[in-house]
Amino acid sequence: MKEEIFKIVMPTPFAVGDVNAYLVKGDSLTLIDGGVKTKEAWDAFQNQLKDLGYKPGDIEQIVLTHHHPDHVGLLDWLPEDIPVYGHPYARPWLEQDKNFSKGYDQFYIRLFTEFGMEGNPDHMLAALKAPLRYAARRKLTYEIEEDDVIPGLENWIILETPGHAQSHLVFYREEDGTLIAGDHILATISSNPLLEPSPDPWKERPKPQLQYNQSLRKMLDLEISKVYTGHGTEVMKVRQLIERRLARQHARAMEVQELLKEGPVTTFELAKNLFPEVYEKQLGLTLSETTAQLDYLLFNKAALKQFDESGTAYFSA
Repeated sequence: MKEEIFKIVMPTPFAVGDVNAYLVKGDSLTLIDGGVKTKEAWDAFQNQLKDLGYKPGDIEQIVLTHHHPDHVGLLDWLPEDIPVYGHPYARPWLEQDKNFSKGYDQFYIRLFTEFGMEGNPDHMLAALKAPLRYAARRKLTYEIEEDDVIPGLENWIILETPGHAQSHLVFYREEDGTLIAGDHILATISSNPLLEPSPDPWKERPKPQLQYNQSLRKMLDLEISKVYTGHGTEVMKVRQLIERRLARQHARAMEVQELLKEGPVTTFELAKNLFPEVYEKQLGLTLSETTAQLDYLLFNKAALKQFDESGTAYFSA
């Protein structure tokens, strides 16, 4: 049985705009992703679900592409007996594990020193965590990883695609080349590789830009005909889009390298230079994007990184 896919579009309070969830009708009625926890999103979700002939209690299972608030928020308001499937890394975020949260705070406090941040660390940490108020607190019923099979979705291959999120998964139906991609592939904007701690926040942090590039290249091995995205419209010409994304990211990194030729700078100084209008309002995004390009340059031996006695890192070409 070939499953039918229905798109549900909900508003968000974030700059990215509307977020998409998908109702997949097959052997089980599956909701992929759960929107953001606002009344506006909940109303939009219920209305579109009703138009499709369903109510929230008809959903038999929920599957997550990743753990970010705009993709999990409404899980708080969906019936508690619906099982939730997601990557193991999504568990501490969904369940709001206190030890993980404490480790997350310490992870960023350490980064504030390394990045040469200026300002009150508590205020900066609060700004980074502000979007979490739109997330859900809910048990993850089942952990899924690459090549696992979800009951009722046996036609779909699970692929791990870390980069935008450490928990990111995509779902591929080989028979017709359909990909449900979450935020891994977007039509009009490039996914931001977000800084997140390792599952053990005390260990070395992941390098999300390098992960993301690798995860994008992984998609080139698939015969993809159509991508259902986490934001915006569907994508048909996937190979061309991926090649543009990779080329643009490399070009952006080369622009950053030129700035490094002017002398050693900290991550924070560079972020202010690259994003002078928005770095304060979008601290997490701008720090992530700046770190992404620096990680890429370091990996390609196009930049140098040195620490001073206080533990702050300086970068030069």
